[in-house]
This record gives sequence, C-alpha cells and structure tokens, in this order.
Amino acid sequence: MSGIREEIRNSFQQGDALTRLILINLGVFVLFLLLRIVGFLFKIPMSEAFSQWTALPSNLGTLVTRPWTLITYMFLHEGFLHILFNMLWLFFAGRLFMEYMGGRRLLSTYILGGLAGGILYIVAYNLFPIFSEAVVISNNRGASAGVMAIVIGVATYAPRYPVKIFFTFNAQLWMIAAAALLMDLIYLGDGNNAGGHIAHLGGALFGYLSVRQLKNGQDWTEGFSTFMDNIATWFKPKPKIKKVYTNVKTRNDYQYKERKAHNQQRMDEILDKISRSGYESLSKEEKDYLFKIGKS
Repeated sequence: MSGIREEIRNSFQQGDALTRLILINLGVFVLFLLLRIVGFLFKIPMSEAFSQWTALPSNLGTLVTRPWTLITYMFLHEGFLHILFNMLWLFFAGRLFMEYMGGRRLLSTYILGGLAGGILYIVAYNLFPIFSEAVVISNNRGASAGVMAIVIGVATYAPRYPVKIFFTFNAQLWMIAAAALLMDLIYLGDGNNAGGHIAHLGGALFGYLSVRQLKNGQDWTEGFSTFMDNIATWFKPKPKIKKVYTNVKTRNDYQYKERKAHNQQRMDEILDKISRSGYESLSKEEKDYLFKIGKS
C-alpha cells in the first residue's frame, strides 16, 4: 500500500498539468466513495454532507455561504461513468491542448472554463422561469465544463487535426467538438440534466473565445496562470541552507604562520645569493622583493 501511495505522490509531483488534474479528480472521487461506504456502514450521511459542501448550488442565498463551491464543484463526481467519460475526454483533448498551448494554459483553461460554466448555470437557473422551482434545491458537479473548454479550445486552435473514431473512421477535430456541442443542445431541450448542459455550454464558450483571442495575440489566461504560479510557490519546499562553522581565528593563525615561513625561506635564498655573488647578481624581481620586505 505504501508503494502505491509513493507512486501516486511521485506521479503528482513530477507529472504535468494534465496528470495532476486527472489525479485530483480521481482523488476526490475515491474520497467520496470512502465516505459513502463508511456512511452506509454507520448509517451516517457522510457522502451527502460532502456533496452538499462541495457541489455548486444554483440558489444565490446558499451560494453566498459556500463561495468555494465555484471551484470545488468541478472536481466532484458521484458516479463511475460520470468520472470515466470526463477523464477520457480530458485525457484525449488535454494531450492535444498541451502540445499546442502548454500545460500552464491547460490548467487555467480548465479552471476558468469551469468557472464560466458554473456562472452561466447559476445565471440561467435564476433567470429563466422554467427553473423557478428547481433553483432552491438544484446543484451542479463534475469536470465537464472545464473539459469542454479544453475540447473546444484545442478544436478552435487546430480544427483540422485528424482524428480516428473507433480506430476506423477518419474525422477532423472540429467535427468531434461540434458533435459534443450538438449533443448538449439536444439534451438541454428535453430537460434532462439541464444544469449540466448549460455549464458545458459556458465552458465551451470560454474555450472558444479565449483561444480566438490567443490567436489574435491576447492571452486571457495569463493573469490567472501567474496567480496560480504564485500560489504554487507557497507550497514549494524552501532549500535548506547548510551552515558551515569554521574557526576563523585558527584559520588566520595558520595562514599567517605559513606566509611568514614562506617569506623567511625566500629571504634566506636571496641573502645566500648576495653572499655568493654580490648584490648586483640579484634580478629585478629579487631586488624589489628585498626592498618590499625591508620596508615592512
């Protein structure tokens, strides 16, 4: 078990933005499952309470007391198929997105697309009469809005990228993105999970507009990316400064004695030369050295 934990920790620390996003989503899902199992065994609604405080409510009065749900909802899944398809979409589109626009923009697009989807969901449920009864109890969850921002974003950047469907049919990326949008529009009309489909459209709109602006030289995600970079630095371990303790007095005494012994040896050599051949036999360097020592 510790080996698996270590492997996951290393994957998160050394992995790219896509790997970290997938691991966070999976981690929250596993936590939800554990709470549901424990709650079932002890007859305590633990998973329900967890969802209540992490899903995004459409009711404005409730949202004011849980503003963090604008972020947490995009990592919360309660069903296996829900998280499976979201993570498959994220993996498929995320790899292409990073290839063209990098992991830094991937993370920002996911979160900002999720925020755009969440805000559109809240506005729609408080604006349109069809949701007047559901707005009090409705909430939203899932990575779909952020994933749609990435899918539509990369399709906007490279619309003709070739894609094989079921390893058989050739298509272009814009066709896949268009089909995903069409499905949301179709299911929105029949009222089934309307809030989820509205959030998807909000994420898709952000993905499209942000990449269009990026192509025009304006990066909508840069400010948020810088903000995330600053937050990340808070959690990076600071390098430990190794203190080296030295006995300065001992080191200086040793150097002084060594220098004094060297000077004495040099002086003895020059004096021996003078006694053998006279002062005129000294070189200019030796005369200068003798003069310097004499002054000191």
